[in-house]
Amino acid sequence: MSVQVIYINKAKSSSSGVFALFGDDKFQVKNLSAYFSKNETSYIEKILKNKENTKENIISFNLNHISTVIIISIKKNIKGSGVENLGAQFYSFIKKNKIQNLSIHSESVKNKPGKDFIGRFVHGLKLKSYEFNIYKTKKIKNVTTISLIGKQSALALKNKLKFKALEEGTFFTRDLVSEPGNILHPDEYAKRLIKLKKYGLKVTVYDQKKLKKLGCNALLGVGQGSIRGSYLVTVEWKGNKSKSKPLAFVGKGVCFDTGGYSLKPAKFMEDMTYDMAGSAAVVGLMKTLALRKAKINAVGVVGLVENMVSGNAQRPGDIVKSYSGKTIEVLNTDAEGRLVLADALTFTEKKFKPELMVDLATLTGAIIVSLGSEYAGLFSNDDKLSKQLLEAGERVNEKLWRMPLHKNFDKLMDSKNADMQNINYVGGAGSTTAAQFLQRFILNKTSWAHLDIAGMAFSKYGGALNPSGATGYGVRLLNQFVEDNYE
Repeated sequence: MSVQVIYINKAKSSSSGVFALFGDDKFQVKNLSAYFSKNETSYIEKILKNKENTKENIISFNLNHISTVIIISIKKNIKGSGVENLGAQFYSFIKKNKIQNLSIHSESVKNKPGKDFIGRFVHGLKLKSYEFNIYKTKKIKNVTTISLIGKQSALALKNKLKFKALEEGTFFTRDLVSEPGNILHPDEYAKRLIKLKKYGLKVTVYDQKKLKKLGCNALLGVGQGSIRGSYLVTVEWKGNKSKSKPLAFVGKGVCFDTGGYSLKPAKFMEDMTYDMAGSAAVVGLMKTLALRKAKINAVGVVGLVENMVSGNAQRPGDIVKSYSGKTIEVLNTDAEGRLVLADALTFTEKKFKPELMVDLATLTGAIIVSLGSEYAGLFSNDDKLSKQLLEAGERVNEKLWRMPLHKNFDKLMDSKNADMQNINYVGGAGSTTAAQFLQRFILNKTSWAHLDIAGMAFSKYGGALNPSGATGYGVRLLNQFVEDNYE
């Protein structure tokens, strides 16, 4: 069910329909008599008196045979992310009750909590309303129209543009992650990224020929078993006229991961279309920054490959020379994401000389064992950067938990035959050793953070602000990180 929001300064007189108002934690509505007749107000007050102790956030009742009233309770000390969650709950409520037209009186909010309560409420509602149904042959056009009645301040109008940019960036990420592997292979993915130029982004595609010339053999090795191409794509946003160093965001884009010759089990292999979610978050962020005209310089770099089995596929035991010049013994072809990121990280650092780098990847199943689907794992060589990311995650409820890096883990990745191996054969610390591997490709001590989002990129059951499927995790987190610290 899609949602259309219409902004109206003043309500038209009407005695029928569905009306929603905001109440306090006991469902008491500010100036209730401004919206209803004296008899209606008295009737509503009696109903609300019996609802004071309910644990629900949203209640509804029939005012008469042609009118329905919905009261949305605003709990005390509600924070920004809580407001967005309340909007998402309201979407679930109207979807469950199959409401297709309603009016919300925004000025019924008592002592408006936080900045732009209504903007955040609608933002949460829209994020929750996302659907991926382009392959359904029977198109059911369920559109709910919400008339939002009340004055808009200059702040609200500004935030409306920001929220719209975030929604479009997040939905772009969700769309990419939701696409099946036969549609969104690396060739198609690269073509879609080229289309981002229309938003003012500079997009450069490095194909196999260029990557081979550069010496990105770690990335190319992962994709060599596929009939599709392998690519490194850079997406640049220059919103600051100064020549300040850009913020760099790097994403793993394994469009489908069979595991290669270290073949994955058949059960749930279909979910490996999600193995490019890190790259999708990066390009969704770049689209958001461009749409809202962020006053920063930033670059997104994504490595796009398909990890397949064929007569030309990489073998366990192969040794490749990375872009950094360091050699890697590939003991497990299913530890492929770190090989893609190894070249992408060094390339980004060398070419763009960024102020900092943040990479995102659905990198290890071990992080799900550690943190489930509540937190992404954060690994970093910089305490200040870690703190900034953790705080941004708390603000938008895309949470991070910092995990350890230590030189003692290095010996677990050392190889007898090359500079390093791509897995830890001793066992244990799977996410940490993967991050420790990546850290070896940060050559100039650039501030760097690695976000392992394997447990956060998609959800079987849905979350507070997303339905089941692709979550778009990372877009709002990194946008908040940029907004809070670099604009």
